[in-house]
Amino acid sequence: MNKSMLNWAAAGLLVSGLALSTGSLADGGDAEQGRIKAYTCTGCHGIPGYVNAYPNYHVPKIGGQNYEYIVLALKAYKNGERQHPTMVAQAGSMTETDMEDIAAYFVSLEGGEPEAELYQKGDVAAGETKSVVCQACHGADGNGIDPQYPRLAGQYGDYLAHSLKAYRSGERNNVVMAGFATTLSDQDIHDLAAFYAAKEGLVDLKIK
Repeated sequence: MNKSMLNWAAAGLLVSGLALSTGSLADGGDAEQGRIKAYTCTGCHGIPGYVNAYPNYHVPKIGGQNYEYIVLALKAYKNGERQHPTMVAQAGSMTETDMEDIAAYFVSLEGGEPEAELYQKGDVAAGETKSVVCQACHGADGNGIDPQYPRLAGQYGDYLAHSLKAYRSGERNNVVMAGFATTLSDQDIHDLAAFYAAKEGLVDLKIK
């Protein structure tokens, strides 16, 4: 592990500590109302293996994701901090109550088995070693420490790789993630993606 990666691990610990010290959103919302309101989300996130047209990657699993992260992400799409045409359009019509209800529903979904064929580009064992610098925010197994940060366990490997490359290029803006991602080679990215994709965790949304 190089010195630069260790420095960003320390930065991650600092940011994690600051986030915890400022308090966090209490899990709230009505999961049953969220199930109804999230119906349109299933058009992409509820289809196992559904692929974004361009760039080409699997639409992320969000079933079982952290409540606080979902609320913060939806707010970021609504206010323009995060950019994706479909998500900006979806979040733009949501009230804060809608976001909380939808997040409550997502949290209620159970974890699922990993899908081996979707993380074959990387080496799981190598990714586990390299993931030490990610643990301050995402936990040793990708299930998180601070609920403001996403769970990674069970996520599609190609989506994780796409996200890391977006942080590395500056397409996605987060000071800690951008600094960390700039230290990564393509192989590092695929290895990390393989490690987290191999864990039991997130699921595609299901219409119940």
